[in-house]
Parts: sequence; C-alpha cells; structure tokens
Amino acid sequence: MLKDKKIAVIRGGKSAEREISLKTGKAILDSLNRQGYNTIDIDPKNNFHNTLIENDIDIAFIALHGRYGEDGTIQGLLELEEIAYTGSGVLSSALAMDKIMSKRIFEHLNISTPKFLILNSDSMDDLEESKDKLISDLGLPVVIKPSLEGSSIGLSIVDQKDRLIDAFQEALKYDKEVLVEEYIAGREITIALLGNEEPQVLPIIEIKPKEGIYDFQAKYTKGMTEFIIPAKLDEAVYRQSEELALKAYKALKCKGMARVDLRVNSEGEAYVLEVNTIPGMTETSLLPQAAEAIGIDFDKLVVMILEYALN
Repeated sequence: MLKDKKIAVIRGGKSAEREISLKTGKAILDSLNRQGYNTIDIDPKNNFHNTLIENDIDIAFIALHGRYGEDGTIQGLLELEEIAYTGSGVLSSALAMDKIMSKRIFEHLNISTPKFLILNSDSMDDLEESKDKLISDLGLPVVIKPSLEGSSIGLSIVDQKDRLIDAFQEALKYDKEVLVEEYIAGREITIALLGNEEPQVLPIIEIKPKEGIYDFQAKYTKGMTEFIIPAKLDEAVYRQSEELALKAYKALKCKGMARVDLRVNSEGEAYVLEVNTIPGMTETSLLPQAAEAIGIDFDKLVVMILEYALN
C-alpha cells in the first residue's frame, strides 16, 4: 500500500528543537528513499499549507519536535486536509506536550509522578518570599523546566535556595508557565511503545550520562551518555515500570509511537516524568535503539510507523 502513496517528511519547523528535527527528518527521509518510496521533503517554516496542498500528499511523516509540530497544531491542519499522518492525534499531542496538563491527568488516574508546583510570569515577586515553602513542599533538589518545551531545553536541577530565581528566569525564556518538580534521586529510564490501541512495549533503556545530567548536550552528543538495553532492573521494578509507561500512553490516548521517561528511586519505585509523542530518530535517539534491541532495524521501524498511521 505504501509504495502507491506520496509521503511527505515534515521536518524543521519553528521550535527551539529545529536542528534536532532536521536531523530526525533527514534520517527518516534517507531511509524511505533508500527503500524506494515516493517522498517529498517539507519544512513547515515557510509557506507550509500551500506546499502541502500543491504536492497532493497522501501521508505525512511528522518529524517535528516541540511547538508547532508536536503540540497538535500540525496534526489539526492535516486533519482538516484529510491527510493521514504519523503519531498521535490533536488532543493527545497537545496534552503530552503540556507537561503540566499531562501531570494533572497522571495524578487523576493514580499514575505515579513526582510532586510539583506551577509558577508563571506573575510569580516572580512571590517566589522570593515563598522559597522556604516551596522547599518545604518539594524538598531540594528540585527540577525547574518550561511546561511546553522538550529536549531538556530551559531545564535546571536546583540544589541551593539562592539558585531558584535564576533557574525560574531561565525557564521563563521559553514559556509563560513553569513546572517546579520534586527531584527523584535514582536511575533514569525510558520506555518506547509502538502501536495504536494495544501498543508493543519495547525494552527498557537505562540512561547514564557520563558527566552531569542528561541535558540537551548529553542527549545529542555521541559518546556523552551510556545506554543500557535492557535496563538491569529487578524483575518487579521492570514490570512496574512497563505497566506505568503503558498506562501513561493510554491515558493520553497516544497512537503510533511514543516514549515515556521515568525515574526509579532507591526503593525501586518508578515515577512517570513525561511522554514524548514524537521521539527523536537520530543516531543517538532512544526509540531506534530500543527497536533494534528486538530485531527491528531502522528501515523497518520507519515503515511500521507509517503503517500505524494508515491503520
């Protein structure tokens, strides 16, 4: 079926993650071209709607990260034009992109997630006076990050009270709302899922930065992070983590693919941090690594994701 379709790989865009999106999209485009599919490369930064219509697209492989691509906006336009597309729908994309809204859903459905507070641009004056209460509620360190960014952009881990304001101001550069989250000391893991109503849970990956935290540089610089596949967790912790990831995927009504990031504390308790509905597909990306671990090579993975879109 796919050989008869005109496939647009949509990459680039306007978000702070543009450069990563270009790399993700190039890897997907190269794979499809290598396999003989009919493709077109589209950057929605310029004259996107006209380009989309003029080229009579059958299916869109969305390789955008961050705003105006991962947040439901592109998905809504494709819905209006009745063009099939990869990944989650409008509502699911918007909810997963908004870390605050997704955490509220996790709390409502008893999906373990770190405690959190919400600050905004009006909180600056109050924050100076309420530092002690914030620390009392969440402890130190805390994680401070913009609500609507990915790839750890604008993220800080703060272990000193006098650094709270600077971290808050850094996060405000990227969004009007800021998430302040309890820091879960322990191990960082991620779980990729593939499929629609009954997704396949891929092997868990443990993420071990060689220096510091798993920030933007550690994510996208080859050799800066060690990935252990499958993660060496106790059997009960492994199964609990899989169940949490699956619950989070279904709670946000994800489709096609997603990656759920979690932390596991020293007692073996797992906590969902966030859901990424358009995981990276670069050479250091985690979804392709997890798929490769069970014999799904990159070319097959790309085709599978397209097939989920048609189904």
